[in-house]
Amino acid sequence: MAHKKEKTFQFVIVGGGIAGVTCVEQLLSQIPSADVALITASPHIKAVTNYKQVSKTLEKFDVEERPSSVLEEKFPSLTVIHSAVKSLHTQAHAFQKCLSKAKRIVIVGNGGIALELVYEVEGCEVIWAVKDKAIGNTFFDAGAAEFLIPSLEADKTESTASCKRPRYTTEEPAPGASQTADKNLQGHDSGPTEFGSALGPDWHEGIVFRGAEQVSRRVTMEYQCEVEKLFTSEELLNSPQQTLKPENGQSWPVYIQLTNGKTFGCDFVVSATGVVPNTEPFLHGNNFELADDGGLQVDDHMMTTEPDVYAAGDVCTACWEHSPLWQQMRLWTQARQMGWYAGRCMAAYVLSEPIELDFCFELFSHITKFFNYKVVLLGKFNGQGLGPNHELLVRCTKGQEYVKVVLSGGKMVGAVLIGETDLEETFENLILNQMDLTMYGEELLNPNIDIEDYFD
Repeated sequence: MAHKKEKTFQFVIVGGGIAGVTCVEQLLSQIPSADVALITASPHIKAVTNYKQVSKTLEKFDVEERPSSVLEEKFPSLTVIHSAVKSLHTQAHAFQKCLSKAKRIVIVGNGGIALELVYEVEGCEVIWAVKDKAIGNTFFDAGAAEFLIPSLEADKTESTASCKRPRYTTEEPAPGASQTADKNLQGHDSGPTEFGSALGPDWHEGIVFRGAEQVSRRVTMEYQCEVEKLFTSEELLNSPQQTLKPENGQSWPVYIQLTNGKTFGCDFVVSATGVVPNTEPFLHGNNFELADDGGLQVDDHMMTTEPDVYAAGDVCTACWEHSPLWQQMRLWTQARQMGWYAGRCMAAYVLSEPIELDFCFELFSHITKFFNYKVVLLGKFNGQGLGPNHELLVRCTKGQEYVKVVLSGGKMVGAVLIGETDLEETFENLILNQMDLTMYGEELLNPNIDIEDYFD
């Protein structure tokens, strides 16, 4: 029997997402001759484009899915290995096709994908099941949520952006079936699946999400509830506990029972309930320490508890002593930052060079867009970990802007900026400088004062 041919590399990076690709790029910029392998589950990798440093810690960029050969051409010493792919599936377009025939869908979740999807879907009724008291609880408070909700009733601004990226998955769809719809209808009966990569910040760009109805939007929100059970129409009719009557004689393909006691029929269910660290492939036969959230524990050099093994992005949990103004959130900005820093740390170790924790971990900062509003989050934007010893200043102009400042001991420690406020750089500096703002009081948010000039 012929022996399998083995090849060794100086560095092996697992994952073709933003963290993995950024790590490769940074590592090879530090050590161009390094023999590096990138193992990815798809023939495409995610690349950062149009990168812009907005301020000291704020950054904006696009994510494009490109053939892995582009990366190999850029770095001759890189070998890209495709592994574990079972199918190629353009999920966003499959969802679009299912939606075109739908009159009602249920969206479960309250994170970024749920917020974007509820805003993008038109032409069908949307039941939005939210486990919290307000929408967007991960990103902002109830006041900001109230500011955003009227956008669901207004006409959506048309976007001319093109869709840059298909979606790849390692799950094998049933023959002849649309994977998105089939997966949602199967519910708890679906078997174990392998994880694909995250959707990404521009997953919906250039795609029209329109249902079968001649309406713009019709969103019903169900707060403080989760999914109790899913039924097919047959299961519901055959259940001895069945008390739900058909709506105008209409039967739905799937029914969802919520923990608030309500049951809704719909064409399909969309689960948008967050990120799970995909650690399973790495645990067998190793002694990795896991954090409480299931991520691989990493120190301030992005090293795990296994020698010579680093981790970055969604798979890891930052277990060093955090800056008082930073917290980990599994977002695209942090995936890029962690991947970049992990590459630096790996190179520094090989080159026997000292390295300090990067400045990006000094202050949490994130720019995104919800309901067509620019959203900037800084520091302890929701008062995370501050307890009762903090105060809030809020300025709201309906339909234009929402500004919230978090103060602790008279110093700014966080902010939420929705709309074109142009305050992000000024507030970032005030948070980093920890200037005592007690004397300014509520005048800090006086719209008649040009705060940028005042503190420059």
